Amino acid sequence: MAEVITMPRLSDTMTEGKVAKWHKKVGDKVKEGDILAEIETDKAVQDFESEIEGTLLYVGVEEGGAAAVDSVLAIIGNEGEDISGLTGGAAAPAAGTEEKKSEEQPKAETATPAATEVPAGVEVITMPRLSDTMTEGKVAKWHKNVGDTVKEGDLLAEIETDKAVQDFESEFNGVLLKQGVEEGGAAPVDSVLAIIGPAGTDVSAVGAPKAAAASTEKPAEQKAEAKPEEKAAPAADSSSSDRVAISPLAKKMAQDKGVDIHSVQGSGENGRIVKKDIENYQPAAKSAASAPTASAAPVAVSFVQGEDTETPNSQVRNIIAKRLSESKFSAPHYYLMVEINMDKAIEARKEINSLPDTKISFNDMIIKATAIALRKHPQVNSSWAGDKIIHRGNINIGVAVAIPDGLVVPVLKNTDQMTYTQISASVKDMASRAKSKGLKANEMEGSTFSISNLGMFGIETFTSIINQPNSAILSVGAIIEKPIVKDGQIVVGNTMKLSLACDHRVVDGATGAQFLQTLRTYLESPLTLLL
Repeated sequence: MAEVITMPRLSDTMTEGKVAKWHKKVGDKVKEGDILAEIETDKAVQDFESEIEGTLLYVGVEEGGAAAVDSVLAIIGNEGEDISGLTGGAAAPAAGTEEKKSEEQPKAETATPAATEVPAGVEVITMPRLSDTMTEGKVAKWHKNVGDTVKEGDLLAEIETDKAVQDFESEFNGVLLKQGVEEGGAAPVDSVLAIIGPAGTDVSAVGAPKAAAASTEKPAEQKAEAKPEEKAAPAADSSSSDRVAISPLAKKMAQDKGVDIHSVQGSGENGRIVKKDIENYQPAAKSAASAPTASAAPVAVSFVQGEDTETPNSQVRNIIAKRLSESKFSAPHYYLMVEINMDKAIEARKEINSLPDTKISFNDMIIKATAIALRKHPQVNSSWAGDKIIHRGNINIGVAVAIPDGLVVPVLKNTDQMTYTQISASVKDMASRAKSKGLKANEMEGSTFSISNLGMFGIETFTSIINQPNSAILSVGAIIEKPIVKDGQIVVGNTMKLSLACDHRVVDGATGAQFLQTLRTYLESPLTLLL
């Protein structure tokens, strides 16, 4: 009998999984223990083995796709077995969407007549999106009125966006048959702005009835008011010999292409330079036409335009964004900073590393000192749980590790009981496996405190977002050699800055300060760790 395999919950915070790769395809024989697929969780990519023998009859999630925990991942059974009853649950949503489509079909049909009723030769112009954040536009001024002849490149209207007022040119020839938005009015992006076509064409059925009513109420008044202004505008443009009549869009295109606008012949109204003039501009023609004044003309600079690209978010990146946003906006963060003299720590590390087969880093020393300090300040090793605070019995320190997809936090369990060499070996091993996505989910669970170290990148000080359910995270900066005051004398010393981000619901300011004082003592006097 066929068995349904659901998307497994591979970590305690996992809500959905992504199929990074299928190792079996429909029709393949599957044995118990065979790897079915690689599942990408919110923390790592893990192999998922089959616990059933048979033939893979159905794949519920395509490779690269994601699905919620406990949804249908695959069905295994006997070859040729009927599984229509089992896939019904998975296929139900698809059926539902088909029903929705069939229900929505009449709506689509009622919307399409507007498109089918557009007469031949008529062009519907919609409100343009003139900025990346624009959702609606306001018609600051119409430069053409209903009944006016419009040529390609003519200024139709001035559109006020959320950032500026911009000229809007026509890309069509014809007569302005309809204004979809009255002067001073606003409309959403992609709604009907204007309709252009042959004179006398009936466009009353095109666009929203409201727009039609607005456009037929005051055509005569608008025409009478706007025409004098329209005639005056070119005169203002041509009054100054230094000013070139050019549309904003054409001007921007000329700047991008390094075109000298003084050498471009405009084809728009009254010789105005429009978009097509810049698109059709030929540098060779320019140099031939302006040869006598070539020495006075500015040198055109050609720029290679960059191209935007997109990278789909990985499951890890999506979860990082979700978890950090939840932490930042739910936990009231505050920050404590302290500067530590690392001279004695440097000497201690040299002595330790002089021992055979021993090599530890400053990060290992900081992890060890932090674990012992947490033992003395258990409140910092606690978590907020709504109506209570959980005081953690074990000290498990999470160490932030950068990977190509973002950041993971492998956990050193019972860190306070580990030696320097054990800490060093564990951190190196887990950091290496984290970068190759080889960490297991249980190796990234159960942290009670976290450490983020950017000192190796030369960062002197920074703050971090708490890795919940922890109540604090320590940010470690670089060791800097600089003048310090010691016994009343200015000497050269080595200092390091630490920043502690705390959840004020759990850790009060005095508690966090006392923890940092203890940590400072351990790092400035490493022998105290032995007491």
